[in-house]
Amino acid sequence: MKFLDISEISKQTGIAASAIRYYEEKGLITSIGRRGLKRLFGPEVLDQLALITLGRSAGFSLDEIGSMFGPDGRPALSRPMLHGKAGDLDRQIERLSALRDMIRHVAECPAPSHMECPKFQQLIRLSGKRKRDRSRRPVPGVA
Repeated sequence: MKFLDISEISKQTGIAASAIRYYEEKGLITSIGRRGLKRLFGPEVLDQLALITLGRSAGFSLDEIGSMFGPDGRPALSRPMLHGKAGDLDRQIERLSALRDMIRHVAECPAPSHMECPKFQQLIRLSGKRKRDRSRRPVPGVA
């Protein structure tokens, strides 16, 4: 079995060595030793890092990604968690699509000024309302 040092992994994956060290610190991956000062990893770390990268792209936290690995370091994906994230992404896509459509309308609106465009005014009101709603949410653990 060929072991890979951290610089080889970084070159192959495009992930900074500092991120690889951080993932190891968080318990997402495990080194198997050292060659001089460089950490050594088994070849399975490439798949683990690919899963971490995919999870981050999908919006999973590192803690959530950590739960996607079994005790042996192999993927152990939770189907309910994946369905939940897919639903989150669907809602995000809907919001972003609506925002895109609104921005396109405002860019092409024939009103003399953006402030005279009813859709732009609606966008501004909605944006302000969302910000106020988020600031009013109770902070967990704070009475």
